[in-house]
Amino acid sequence: MYELLYWTTPNGHKITMFLEEIGADYEVTPINIGKGEQFNTDFLKISPNNRIPALIDRAPGADEGPISLFESGAILLYLADKHGRFIPKDAAGRANVLQWLFWQMANLGPMGGQNHHFVTYLDEPIEYAVNRYVNEVSRLYAVLDHQLEHNQYICGDYSIADMASYPWIVPHKRQLQKIENFPNLLRWFEEVRSRPATVKAYDVAKRVNPNPGQMSEAEKKVLFGQDASTLTRLRDN
Repeated sequence: MYELLYWTTPNGHKITMFLEEIGADYEVTPINIGKGEQFNTDFLKISPNNRIPALIDRAPGADEGPISLFESGAILLYLADKHGRFIPKDAAGRANVLQWLFWQMANLGPMGGQNHHFVTYLDEPIEYAVNRYVNEVSRLYAVLDHQLEHNQYICGDYSIADMASYPWIVPHKRQLQKIENFPNLLRWFEEVRSRPATVKAYDVAKRVNPNPGQMSEAEKKVLFGQDASTLTRLRDN
């Protein structure tokens, strides 16, 4: 039913977590971003922002043709609405999940990504940048910890808000965060990690990319050497 264009990043894990929760019929098409496969013409037709993940629903229903989506938050919301799972049906509950989904997309993901970049990938770390993003991620951890003080999951019941956020907490050591300083977050993290669907989702990652290793200089150039001219060249080819 579904084709998932995927690589083993936090945003990719979000979608496998959902698909495994519902026992979906899906196949994975690896898009090796270190090799630049995200710039292939066929992929750009589905994901014009040249980022994973993307999803093709080959059986959307109502005699429609295949539907393709990019952006992990949009994919999660589409799947939740289609299957009636992991998003409340009442207006207040739905709004709560949506605001935390958008919080992850606008805050935890981008700030975590910048944290990874300046902490991990630079040969000569920039102290100001490292402090900026380590501190901001710490603040976001505190926001989530506070929300989880009186909630088992982010919005009470397990939802797409949890699936969106969990993969960005997995690399807490890499983000220079001490997760034990956030007891509610740590409790939630262990609960989500132990869900059978989460285990299966991360097993998918191991099959797709069994030896992630350290990023090579060539891979860094592919991932971090882009500007407006990148897409101009692609359109001209």
